[in-house]
Amino acid sequence: MISNLKPIEIWFATGSQHLYGPETLKQVAAHSQSIAQGLDAGPDIPLKVLFKPIVTTPEEIRALCVEASNSPQCGGVIAWMHTFSPAKMWIGGLSVLTKPLLHLHTQFNRDLPWGKIDMDFMNLNQAAHGDREFGFIGARMRIARKVVVGYWEDGDVHARIARWMRAARGWHDWQGARFARFGDNMRFVAVTEGDKVAAEIKLGYMVNGYGIGDLVASMDAVPDAQINELCAQYEREYEVSEELKTGGARHESLRYEARIELGLLSFLEENGCVGFTDSFEVLHGVQQLPGLATQRVMAAGYGFGGEGDWKTCALLRAMKVMAEGLDGGTSFMEDYTYHLHSDAHQVLGAHMLEICPTIAAARPKVEIHPLGIGGKADPVRLVFDTPSGAAINASLVDVGNRFRLIVNEVEVVAPAQALPNLPVARAIWEPKPDFKVAAAAWIWAGGAHHTGFSLALDAETLEDFAEIAGVEFLLIGEGTTVRELKQQLRTNEVYYALSQGFGRS
Repeated sequence: MISNLKPIEIWFATGSQHLYGPETLKQVAAHSQSIAQGLDAGPDIPLKVLFKPIVTTPEEIRALCVEASNSPQCGGVIAWMHTFSPAKMWIGGLSVLTKPLLHLHTQFNRDLPWGKIDMDFMNLNQAAHGDREFGFIGARMRIARKVVVGYWEDGDVHARIARWMRAARGWHDWQGARFARFGDNMRFVAVTEGDKVAAEIKLGYMVNGYGIGDLVASMDAVPDAQINELCAQYEREYEVSEELKTGGARHESLRYEARIELGLLSFLEENGCVGFTDSFEVLHGVQQLPGLATQRVMAAGYGFGGEGDWKTCALLRAMKVMAEGLDGGTSFMEDYTYHLHSDAHQVLGAHMLEICPTIAAARPKVEIHPLGIGGKADPVRLVFDTPSGAAINASLVDVGNRFRLIVNEVEVVAPAQALPNLPVARAIWEPKPDFKVAAAAWIWAGGAHHTGFSLALDAETLEDFAEIAGVEFLLIGEGTTVRELKQQLRTNEVYYALSQGFGRS
């Protein structure tokens, strides 16, 4: 579980009007409360659903939207029009609503009461056109929102609402979030650069730099007793190589990694940060690169980006928040090298050290090996394979006038052979729709080599997140063609130029 995750709730708002009389409004309120309670009790619903009194006037609607926007506990609003709620009443409220919005198009009853239906029933159950009226004003005002259609008790409706809730929770976590950068990004690298001011304006989080000496000071303050306790925990949780165990020839290297982990966690907590970046080029005063330490800090829910990649760091944190409570894991990742045999084109994903153990297929091994870059002592790291299954790779890039979120659906596969000489955590996958199209589309879109990789999330959740954040979204998956993606990029270029003027996102 993520210990520093802020609890939030989703408000359920129902629109109606006084045209139908007080008895009808009592029924509307009762039905609305039943739906809110039903959603709240759904086993797949990740957040509390809070029923709010029905709204029937412009003043009530605006007051509700102002309250939602100002509430630190409100993570988003689900809106439903039980009867016909004239949408001009919603203009004032929607114009001030700053929280994510989901429009649920449903009705209280599943079936028509064929032999009993009368005009009283018709007047009460008018979502069929009440929601269309609400849909118009959303379209007219260009309101970012998700639309879910179907009977409110159906599993697929709950699943789509749950995805949006997870996206809303990721967005809520970003607002005011802090990310620490120890040093700058890797020299001469383009994609890890970006506009941090624009990110704070557009996305709500801040990125601040710290000297590596600040981390070293935090590490130096860690008591030996805590290091002893953490090393014992390592031996309980992982397969620790003999040379690293207590009494082993290289046990001091394991102790040093424990010192990094404890110092890093202390620093992040003290400074209110939910993620960090570092770079092997600027780790002066640290004897070995943070490997095991970074892996475990990621497993605790913190974001991470290698070589100063603050955008991937922030994205990874959001993805971990969105995936909280789901099976599977989420990790920092990098497309490292390829298998291009004619029978199967595959990607081997890994990094120097920093792959999160939440995506491990089995109990990870703790090993120590030389690292060809960085000029430091041999770092300790967790080594493991990733289980087979559906996954996504996501990249957030700064393309100058806007941020772009690119998602590729992939299928993780087992290694064709053992990898005894590759001492890093790794995943092997086959991109959709196929390797050639996926790689070309990714390159055309400007996707980074660093990604957020998840076995827990799907593309729809990330699409909902992009809609909430107001950033461009590109999906590479089944049915993608390079020609259509290139045309989508051209079309989007015009759209964002016109919608945002000459400024940037």
